[in-house]
Amino acid sequence: MNSFNETGLQENILRAVQDLGFEKPTPIQAKTIPHLLSSAQDLVAFAQTGTGKTAAFGLPIIQLTDVEDKSTQTLILCPTRELCLQITGDLQSFAKYSPAVNIAAVYGGASIDTQIKALKKGAQVVVATPGRARDLIKRKKLNLGSLSRLILDEADEMLNMGFKEEIDEILKVIPEQKQSVLYSATMSPGIKSIASKYMHQPAEFSVAAANAGADNVNHVFYMVQAKDRYETLRRIADINPDIYGIVFCRTRKDTMSISEKLMQDGYNADSLHGELSQAQRNEVMGRFRSRHLQLLVATDVAARGLDVNDLTHVINYNLPDDNEGYVHRSGRTGRAGKSGTSIAIIHKREISKIKAIEKANKVSFKKEEVPTGKDICQKQLLNLIDKVEKTEVNEEQITPFLPEIYEKLSWLSREELIKHFVSAEFNRFLSYYKNARDLNTKEEKNKGKQEKGRQRSEGFTRMFINAGSKDNLHPARLLGIINDSLDSADTQIGRIEILRKFSFFEIENGMEDQVMKALNGQDLDGTTLAIEISKEKPAEEKDKKALVKERFGYNGDKKWKKGNKKKRQRVRN
Repeated sequence: MNSFNETGLQENILRAVQDLGFEKPTPIQAKTIPHLLSSAQDLVAFAQTGTGKTAAFGLPIIQLTDVEDKSTQTLILCPTRELCLQITGDLQSFAKYSPAVNIAAVYGGASIDTQIKALKKGAQVVVATPGRARDLIKRKKLNLGSLSRLILDEADEMLNMGFKEEIDEILKVIPEQKQSVLYSATMSPGIKSIASKYMHQPAEFSVAAANAGADNVNHVFYMVQAKDRYETLRRIADINPDIYGIVFCRTRKDTMSISEKLMQDGYNADSLHGELSQAQRNEVMGRFRSRHLQLLVATDVAARGLDVNDLTHVINYNLPDDNEGYVHRSGRTGRAGKSGTSIAIIHKREISKIKAIEKANKVSFKKEEVPTGKDICQKQLLNLIDKVEKTEVNEEQITPFLPEIYEKLSWLSREELIKHFVSAEFNRFLSYYKNARDLNTKEEKNKGKQEKGRQRSEGFTRMFINAGSKDNLHPARLLGIINDSLDSADTQIGRIEILRKFSFFEIENGMEDQVMKALNGQDLDGTTLAIEISKEKPAEEKDKKALVKERFGYNGDKKWKKGNKKKRQRVRN
């Protein structure tokens, strides 16, 4: 299919497509748009990030919406607030010449009252995160009785984040007679379960991941202390004067902080995150595509659907949470037969993650030393000389000024002139890297016992929550609750320990106040949640046998053991 004119889209939709600069449908768009426009059959589509999925389902949705009917006709579920806002912005762009189509976004971490007002205005298309959608359904504010289409976007990601329970609850209350469309990057057991349980003989479309595991991508990691990540990023940029790449961070807060630092330090950089309006996002992307920006700092979610050619580098400021996410990132460089480099900046405790990524994705990393100040100065100097040598001279424009220039510089010898010229252009690098320290750290081996004994992971804060297995809390459900309550799914969560009446989880440093504010007071099946920082492991969390021994002084005597069986059982419970 060579044109959107062949898809069956109406003229008003095609005008919006043309305004967006879309020329030729991507493979997933070419397959799914005609299907959705012409058939009510359920659909399962497998496609990776960057393949144009939003337009694949979004363009038909706008066309199929009955503008005379103010009830909710389409529900789109997606895993995070940022993706929810991005999809909503894209749909509004697709509906540019369809003003009667009303689109609303509902998601956690924002005022529910404002979102209820938007629904009351008659939202025919609702984009939602699972937790907020379930909440609005329970409040009878999101009425799905007239629903015609259900879209599950990034379905595998929603399951990974612990939203299976919310999705199941939503799917149980929507009409039987509706079209279900599921988009996923992988065919996991969870996806198979949803498809078999809630879909009726769905059609299946699949497109290959663009450049996944591309052979022409060079995979490199630098091992440094966590506090030296930003300095390492600067050195990567400086040793590659013509760098054109994306820097991936875990949180929206990091993207803004790092891009601000880069700009303050004189780099052409900006950030892409969920708080940007669609107009701001378009402005940033316009500057990046035209190469007025060399570095774009973004989260995985904000960069979803981003398709830019000729990237020289992908830099993992933080590694992704899942191994497959690394392939999605690295596949953005090394396209169209060109070579590219994917760099990971790690600390010594993350070497196991590198090995897991290698094993899962069949890629091979090379450990490299962080460039020294001398290396960078040499590279920048030679780059400057190359630019001067290759600069095209306009004789006609410059000739009138030459006599005065020759007279001004006549007292300098050839060698002195070169020194002055280089110093004028290069003193900033020479000064900054004059006493640059070595940032490299060495991999420490045989630390298993030491790491195992630690109560708290490096870079994380241990939190207490007053709910446990008796409240039907399990790790996946806790992940879903946290992700739906915070602004973004990018927050890193460490170890989770579910006990009977309470639990513990680790949250990345700096997010403590935000997670307490978001979760405290929420209702969990009749339990009012209370979250606080756990200063140290309480006695109740000790090994159960050790706790029995501590309580009752058991010394191994079999008679004591038999006689105190009930007491020991009470302790365990």
